[in-house]
Amino acid sequence: MNDMTKAKAAAMRANPAESLLAIDEPPPYAVVNPDGTSPFLLLCEHASNRIPRMLGDLGLSHSDLQRHIAWDIGVSALSQHLSVALDAPLFMTNYSRLVIDCNRPLHVPSAIPEISEATHIPGNIGIGEAERFQRIDTLFRPFADAVERRLDLRQARHLPTMVVGIHSFTPVYHGKTRPWHAGVLYGEAKEFGRALIAALEKETGLTIGDNEPYNIHPDEDYTVPVHADTRQLPGLLIEVRHDLIETRETVEQWGRWLTASLLRAAR
Repeated sequence: MNDMTKAKAAAMRANPAESLLAIDEPPPYAVVNPDGTSPFLLLCEHASNRIPRMLGDLGLSHSDLQRHIAWDIGVSALSQHLSVALDAPLFMTNYSRLVIDCNRPLHVPSAIPEISEATHIPGNIGIGEAERFQRIDTLFRPFADAVERRLDLRQARHLPTMVVGIHSFTPVYHGKTRPWHAGVLYGEAKEFGRALIAALEKETGLTIGDNEPYNIHPDEDYTVPVHADTRQLPGLLIEVRHDLIETRETVEQWGRWLTASLLRAAR
């Protein structure tokens, strides 16, 4: 941890009630097209690599904060493309998952990771309960509560709703090459998940993972188990390999593929 990060951490420990976000910093989340008419509710929990100034750089280098450990590369642009193409509401986090991960249950270590892949996160090591709850109350709860309110409203209005998280993954993880171009992750919504896989395979001709490269698990995931499965709503995560959505052109291509595939799967 560098001297500036140590000083900021010491100041927070001395005064944990101090606001995590300065008045000129972005709010914890952003909403795009909140009243969109689509049945899809889009969530982008790893849209940004921003760190609150109060936390410095969490002891990481600039290059580390550009890596996948800090955010899902390409998904901010992709999710916004889908919001427009589908006329779908989109909720996006404005801060890095390294500060707190809005797709993790709060009790798991990966919610505020001390290590991500093989990289230690110095600014997360040994934080106290006051700091932990400050991150929860400032960043996690506002995003989760906003999504809950929107779902409550849609269900009260009897609007058909399908929860879709937009993510990306690394081509190589712990030295192992991943063979999928994209993946669809689902829990209870097996029919929706498998229909989307079939539609994507037909649309793209690419290799689409079925609950790959990850599985949805209630003890490790938040979006699908909480926002979809517990409400008995169709819900899933879309994972696109991030080297395939690094340019405007490739984002637009995947946006077209995903738009057509989601509409087909929802029929």
